[in-house]
Amino acid sequence: MHHVDNRPLVRTVNLDIELESHVAPQTLSDKVAFAFVKLLRFFADNLFAKRYGHRAVVLETVAAVPGMVGGLWQHLSALRRMRDDEGWIRTLLDEAENERMHLMTFIKIAEPNWFERLLIIAVQLVFYNFYFFLYLVAPRTAHRVVGYFEEEAVISYTAYLAEVDAGRHENVPAPQIAIDYWQLPEDARLRDVIIAVRADEAEHRDANHGFVDTLDQRKAA
Repeated sequence: MHHVDNRPLVRTVNLDIELESHVAPQTLSDKVAFAFVKLLRFFADNLFAKRYGHRAVVLETVAAVPGMVGGLWQHLSALRRMRDDEGWIRTLLDEAENERMHLMTFIKIAEPNWFERLLIIAVQLVFYNFYFFLYLVAPRTAHRVVGYFEEEAVISYTAYLAEVDAGRHENVPAPQIAIDYWQLPEDARLRDVIIAVRADEAEHRDANHGFVDTLDQRKAA
């Protein structure tokens, strides 16, 4: 008899994490990763402007890809080399799952229109294949891309929070999926959701920059 684990997903909001953190590009790999993420930022800013809810829906579909790709490659690598993965697989798959929960949350807040749904399909198709091959040939650069991507995510969610606090975005009630997932109060609002998501992104930022440090240490050893 098969057992399906249907326990609800829960996560604790890390309110103590450093938000204003940036790893300055040093190597060519860093500079390529940084330039690529800034290019993505340019397109996102021009496409969505201050429609932060819709921006979140589209970008979270992208953000959920790297963890799954990285987790798969680390899994295969651990099998192939017959070695322990040192916790990388679980961390990366948890990241992918967490980003998917961000998407599920923001779909309740900003329902994507038909154009955004088509954009999501196109972007996911292109980005998945791009990131898959990037991780294959340059995992260090791949993790740095995610680190910088998450740095930008923290900046974007901080700006989103400022818009809500200024009254330019309605501080709507938090979706029930967010209340359950982050264990928020039943009267939680959008503001609480943004703070929780921003903290998650900061954790992913630090984890992926940390993976780069580990890869550098392995290479130097």
